Amino acid sequence: MSDPTMAQLHDELAGTYDENTFHATIADALVDGLAEEPAPGLLLDVAAGTGHAAFAALRLSPGRVLAVDISPGMIAQAEAKAATLDPDRRITWQVGSAVPMPAEDGSADAVLCASALHFLGATALRDWLRVLRPGGVAAFSLPLAARFSPSGKFAAFVPADLPIPDTAEEAAALATGAGFIDVVARRLDTEDERPRSAFVVHARAPR
Repeated sequence: MSDPTMAQLHDELAGTYDENTFHATIADALVDGLAEEPAPGLLLDVAAGTGHAAFAALRLSPGRVLAVDISPGMIAQAEAKAATLDPDRRITWQVGSAVPMPAEDGSADAVLCASALHFLGATALRDWLRVLRPGGVAAFSLPLAARFSPSGKFAAFVPADLPIPDTAEEAAALATGAGFIDVVARRLDTEDERPRSAFVVHARAPR
């Protein structure tokens, strides 16, 4: 039997993915940080999962949202929710690799990536600079190194080119090192039955 692909592993999680409410919390935090920006014409949701960030982004009144994920199971779950959460069908769902994103150079006003960059690697940061217009914004999250322990077969898919940060300063440095400006990073903690933490980063493409 061959090793499972990342798509297969996420397909197996798709049915229960939304039970982890921290994914929605992160998505809301990413979108909240863009609230003062002009309404995006094109917003990209990278490694969209079941669509938490894409759905949250609708409150920014984007012209169009493109949400891409490698897992058909995740996209199927998102499309099932879209009937209620996106009745105007502003979100286009696409199964495929999120790196590179299927978007033209300089075409996007905003990029969101919730709970996924630690599996995409530094290549994703550089791709976001490609697709963003000058002055466009990116918002992403990363786990804390002290609490990051990918389980089982997922460990094989953690890229070596993106160090998991210990501090908000280290999380911000990843964006600055990739070429972003105006980078702001903060730690997000929840105090529910299972405390969870992540770094939430907002950054801008050079003008």
